[in-house]
Amino acid sequence: MIQAIGLGLVVFVGAAAQRITGLGFSLVTSPYLVLLLGPFDGVLVVNACAVLTAFVVLTQVWRDVDPRRAALLIGPALPAVAAGAWMARTLPAPPLAVVVGVLILCALVAVVASERARVLRGTPGAVAAGIGSGFLNATVGAGGPAVALYAVSSGWAQHRFAATAQLVFGVLGVASLAAKGGRPSMAAAEWATVAAGLTVGVLAGNRLAGRFSPARGRAAVIALAMAGAALTVVKGVAAL
Repeated sequence: MIQAIGLGLVVFVGAAAQRITGLGFSLVTSPYLVLLLGPFDGVLVVNACAVLTAFVVLTQVWRDVDPRRAALLIGPALPAVAAGAWMARTLPAPPLAVVVGVLILCALVAVVASERARVLRGTPGAVAAGIGSGFLNATVGAGGPAVALYAVSSGWAQHRFAATAQLVFGVLGVASLAAKGGRPSMAAAEWATVAAGLTVGVLAGNRLAGRFSPARGRAAVIALAMAGAALTVVKGVAAL
């Protein structure tokens, strides 16, 4: 029961962050779900919930989606999803947990530095961002930082980025689930709390989206994700 409540709380915070900032669900939830469920099952749950969150948010912001940029990101991302899924299936749990934590920390550093690291521009930048997002989505369930880095580098308007990102994350989440196969071994009560956390988180995010400072929300997302990623690395190293 304690684990079920923990799962629900983590998903609630992630879903609210996604609605407020346009990304954040995977960054917040991935390290904590890996700690609770293990690296493979944890990322599977992240992928499944990220798909639902992205498509729910997309129903509210679809008018701002940029189809051309979405295609530029999704096209090169799909082969990278397959490569990431192979790694996720192949590595044993402790080293995979270390890889998950380290990759999330690297992704977070990219987000923090994104205003100064304007390196992904034009079509080549979109292709590189798509590849990075696809690989990270399949391995650690956190494909957002690569897309965010491209958005900042190219001067993509926030409302267009936030809407288009939902389509990209939804498609990549479906691809990651299909590439890895299987399903997480969770009890019915755990699935129920995850579903409740997802629903209430999106509703809470709807109410807070116009009141919560994007800068403060982004800082909170990064702080939570860094703490969780560091814990994941420590747990993985201890189990080696």
